[in-house]
Amino acid sequence: MNLGRLLEERAKEYPKKAALLYEGKAISFEELNKNVNRLANGLKGLGIEGGDRVALMLPNTPEFVYSFFACQKLGAIAVPFNTMHKGGEILYILKDCAAKAIITLNSAVPLINEIRPELPHLQYIITTGERNLTFADPESTLFLQGVLSKGIFKDLDDAYRKIGDALVQGLWELGLKEIWYKHRGSLRIGGRKLAGFYFSEIEGLYILNIICFLAPFDPSDFFSVIWVPPEVKDKVLEPLTSIQEELGRRPTDEEFREAILGALEKGFGIKLKEGTFTRDERFGYEKHKAVAKKK
Repeated sequence: MNLGRLLEERAKEYPKKAALLYEGKAISFEELNKNVNRLANGLKGLGIEGGDRVALMLPNTPEFVYSFFACQKLGAIAVPFNTMHKGGEILYILKDCAAKAIITLNSAVPLINEIRPELPHLQYIITTGERNLTFADPESTLFLQGVLSKGIFKDLDDAYRKIGDALVQGLWELGLKEIWYKHRGSLRIGGRKLAGFYFSEIEGLYILNIICFLAPFDPSDFFSVIWVPPEVKDKVLEPLTSIQEELGRRPTDEEFREAILGALEKGFGIKLKEGTFTRDERFGYEKHKAVAKKK
């Protein structure tokens, strides 16, 4: 009898009995089995089947249990590993086991994306946790958002590469000579994150969102509004730096805008136009600000 079958039997015998206790909440065998089945069906829909390796880079949360038992039900091989591992260690594990998928926290996605070109077997990154951990602290961060036609890029990889190259050029012109960028990752200096960007897709458009640290970031405000398991709290935020720390001064918003927009315009040979928020964008922006200031 495998572990997946054992869980099903316990769910029939003791449906309301607590199977897990987490953060003061009991998760019954019936609920556990239901969540495991839901995840197993999702993995099966992606093509995960018996013998496939599924890496689990998760803390000690119910999602880890769901993922582990979902693999058992499919006959897939769960490969759990420490969430404290760094890029090189993660790369070695995923290569060694030839993982077809990895289940991890949203906050780990940029790290996985950076090493993904070296992982030909990895087809899926499945995430859990907060959908977006971007934190809009008006005192230390700066956001830029742009709307770009998909037609000016070959594909999303091409969009990441061209925007990454343009941002490196813009920050280099501000005086940050040691800045570097890797595939779908963050812009870094000496291993510390200084800026990052991501795309949202809407029909024929890419919505570009850039966040840059202008001044040292105080994480206490972040953790006052975003709950994360205590055991991974020090892993949620990557080592950070800021333009002020690197240059010894904080550039004005206008200096930053001119450098970045100038590099984007030069890189694409187009003239960018400044726009205004739509009603929904204004709502989202004000929501970010309100969350940032909540104590």
